[in-house]
Amino acid sequence: MLIFHRDAELGPCVLLQQRAWWCSGALTWCLFGGGRLGGEDPVAAALRETAEECTLDVGALRLHGMVHDDHGGWSYTTVIASADRMHPVRPASAETRRARWFPLEKVARLRLFEPFAASWPRLATMMSRLVLVVDAANVVGSRADGWWRDRAAATARLRDELAGLAERGVTGLPEDVIGHDASFPEIVLVVEGAARSVAGSGADPAPEGPAGGVRVVAASGSGDDAIVELVRTAEPDAICLVVTADRDLRARVAAAGGRCIGPSWLLSQL
Repeated sequence: MLIFHRDAELGPCVLLQQRAWWCSGALTWCLFGGGRLGGEDPVAAALRETAEECTLDVGALRLHGMVHDDHGGWSYTTVIASADRMHPVRPASAETRRARWFPLEKVARLRLFEPFAASWPRLATMMSRLVLVVDAANVVGSRADGWWRDRAAATARLRDELAGLAERGVTGLPEDVIGHDASFPEIVLVVEGAARSVAGSGADPAPEGPAGGVRVVAASGSGDDAIVELVRTAEPDAICLVVTADRDLRARVAAAGGRCIGPSWLLSQL
């Protein structure tokens, strides 16, 4: 499990395990992890193995994505998550000799466990947050489900569908957006006009739980302006991906440093 924290002074820092002297790859550094139990999904396995091997409270981690490494007869999945700070971490099993946070640039200079060393160049690029900004008016208008009879109700349905998506994660993103094979994005639904009431009718005020939730932003004026402002003011570690088919908005988002994808991709995920 790749666990990182973005420190204001040190930048991204990674939590690593030093393997015990009796393990394969004795005294090398690697990620916490291990084999899955029968019927266990990769996220549950990664959280369980990490909790068994160190004292970190895995319940406080924020999931961001997964990367699959297929070797034909077997595969390995790295689950990527962030911590809110660099908590002191101690060994919790005989497999762990030490646990320590390392700044990103120092990891490659360590004596690394061979499989981890091979995957590290790719994993080192994965420490970003995907923020999915949804242009509610454009997405709602892209499917013929009677939204014109009650725009607010159609937007509320979209909000509820997005909440499920936040838990399941998304796939099929262009590799140059983020390198995850599956991502757990932070989702922001921007509403305007008659749909502004949705912001006060059951939406999560902020991401909750390991996979986050849906934050609904009611634009005081133009929804396009609100979306561009979200992209422009995003934190440095955030990759903003705006879901819209509006050409003018797509150009403005690109100028603000964001990326865009069409509603058809989002609807295929729902």
